[in-house]
Amino acid sequence: MSEASKTAENQGGKPLSKALKVFYGVGDCGFSLMTNVESYYFNFFLTNLAAFSLPMVTLITTIASTVDACLSWIYGAILNSIKPKKWGRYRSWLILLPWLVPFLYAFQFIKIGSTAVSAVIIIVATIVSHVAWNFPYVANVSMIAVAGKTPEDRAQLASTRAAWANLSKVLFSYVGPPLAAFFAAHLSEVNQYGATAFTLGIFMAVLYFAHFKMFEGYEEVETSQTAAKKDTTRTSGGDLLKSLVQNPPLLVLLLADLAKWMFNFVCMGAAIYYFTYVAQNKGLMATYILVANILCVIGSYLSKFVANKLTTRTTTIITFFAMAVVMFVANAAYSNVMLVIILMSVAQFGYGIGYACTPALYADTIIYSEWKTGKNATGWISGLQNVPLKVSIMTRGIIINACLAAANFSTKIDPASATEELKKGICVAFIVVPAIALIIAGVLLLAGFHLTKDKVVQYQNEIAARKAA
Repeated sequence: MSEASKTAENQGGKPLSKALKVFYGVGDCGFSLMTNVESYYFNFFLTNLAAFSLPMVTLITTIASTVDACLSWIYGAILNSIKPKKWGRYRSWLILLPWLVPFLYAFQFIKIGSTAVSAVIIIVATIVSHVAWNFPYVANVSMIAVAGKTPEDRAQLASTRAAWANLSKVLFSYVGPPLAAFFAAHLSEVNQYGATAFTLGIFMAVLYFAHFKMFEGYEEVETSQTAAKKDTTRTSGGDLLKSLVQNPPLLVLLLADLAKWMFNFVCMGAAIYYFTYVAQNKGLMATYILVANILCVIGSYLSKFVANKLTTRTTTIITFFAMAVVMFVANAAYSNVMLVIILMSVAQFGYGIGYACTPALYADTIIYSEWKTGKNATGWISGLQNVPLKVSIMTRGIIINACLAAANFSTKIDPASATEELKKGICVAFIVVPAIALIIAGVLLLAGFHLTKDKVVQYQNEIAARKAA
């Protein structure tokens, strides 16, 4: 038996099964495949298939994304505050709501009735489908802290989950477009994305059910014996507030996580401008995306080995600084397109490591919070991971557009006539701003995230002693 397994048993936990070590994350792969339909096709559906005007498209997407962002903090708070369901406080949600998502999600891509009626249906479907999938999403991430009783276990789960989630980026190019083309041929062009969303939504629900089965026995469920015991996993509004404001490592991590997500979304959004106006070869973007995503998957998988050697905190900090250095080199050689592709792909390898390590860091703040407040706020803190994600999505366009405006960008400019000023301005968006965000994230974690591996283990032991008393 491994040292981590012995420690888990000593702390009253069940060691991770082989299924969890290998297959935890398949649900996240399904989730990402499903949400990629929205990421890649929602705007196109609204403009080209539903034939809404641009102002109406802007209204639909703005209302939906704003409401989604405003609700991002609430899911974990609800999971932590309500009475646990039949199969546990978090695990139950892996089976309760995912089956509703395909039916709700499909209506995002279906035009019914007049323009006004259709717009309302699409907005409501977008908001409600996101609510329905965010509860199991938060519950799924929360299970890392529930099942992972040691730092090694949490790093293992976070790494495997990240590898599967990032693998979906590679798989979608082979799954999404062919599915859409199939339904366009056999249903209609207008309904192709609704059918694709429904199909991948079913796929997500099935794979979340796989997670549900894998986590059997890892979360305490209410029985006649446990019903009389005080439930430390149920929290009031005051408890939730304390777990946030009395948790400096969590506040620092939220800011660092925002910077990490900014790197991801700004790089993604600005890449097309680099390959159009700087490389002047849009075809190379497909090569970049494929290579970068493959390296991202590899980085996610390898993160657990690095984290076990260096600790999750140290791995994340070193990775963020190393990514920034690589990107500054890429910026200095911005006109050497192949070198930029290589260096930015290496940065995505680092992003895979950082993406995998972050949930484990959140799990450490959950332990610190319970040690300090006496209340287990797993769902609340896990749910807060949604906030940096949603905020970064909202600010992505602002950052990219500001960089383009500063470089005097205009859609009328012929790529072959792009000035050096424009090329450098695009590289600021594609490379420099994300690199600066990574430096800020690294500094924040170095200066403000002081939860070392030894401290976390100490806190866990003290929590276990309290419960045993």
